[in-house]
Amino acid sequence: MLEVRGLEALDDNYIWLAGRPGSQRVMVVDPGDAEPVLAYLSHQGLALEAILITHHHGDHTAGIGELLSHYPVPVFGPSREAIPRVTDPVHDGQRLTFSDGSTFQVLETPGHTRGHICFHGEGVLFCGDTLFTAGCGRLFEGTPQQMSDSLDRILALPAETLVYCAHEYTEANLRFAQVAEPANSEIRHRAAEVAEQRRLGRPTVPATLDLERRTNPFLRCRIPHLIAAAEAWVGHPLTTPAEVFRAVRAWKDALD
Repeated sequence: MLEVRGLEALDDNYIWLAGRPGSQRVMVVDPGDAEPVLAYLSHQGLALEAILITHHHGDHTAGIGELLSHYPVPVFGPSREAIPRVTDPVHDGQRLTFSDGSTFQVLETPGHTRGHICFHGEGVLFCGDTLFTAGCGRLFEGTPQQMSDSLDRILALPAETLVYCAHEYTEANLRFAQVAEPANSEIRHRAAEVAEQRRLGRPTVPATLDLERRTNPFLRCRIPHLIAAAEAWVGHPLTTPAEVFRAVRAWKDALD
């Protein structure tokens, strides 16, 4: 069993620390700020084993240099992006095994950026800004077809996979999900639960992939009533999941 701890950083980022219970060494995922990581490691008597990077954006990478000045560890990041201080560029399908025995597979998931990757293993998915709880990342560099394909790759993972995305966006994402699928009672129920979690100051990440399949419109581009809603919004028929995704993404962007 992997133990994952989330550290709040910047405006709404999560930095993930992961390791097996009892291990004194942990991995850190997407450290956009070194300070909370260093404070946590010191307080818990832990040390870094590796840094995992999903993509090049500064709110995921800005803390790398400071962390390396304290812990000279390998930095694993996407081979298709030029990220300073990445020592070990990784590619799709590559397996990473760490000293505590935990193993992760690299999944290339372009869309948010051209070379975005996720790390999947031990029942968890560190997905950066590709998939969000109840949403997905904006298309800053990739195409709708690429992001649609990337989300399909994630959809193929086991339903019980815990989704660890990099931002606390669930509440806002569910507001759009209710617009896109007003008859979906599971979305309404989740929105009420999330509102209470946020009122209490609690994180809404992680979520299971099964919950995402049922309540995240960006993973539901083959569902007839969502297709119909997207067609109504764009005003013409949509013939492929990628076209539906493009419409739903543009719909949400227009409302943000």
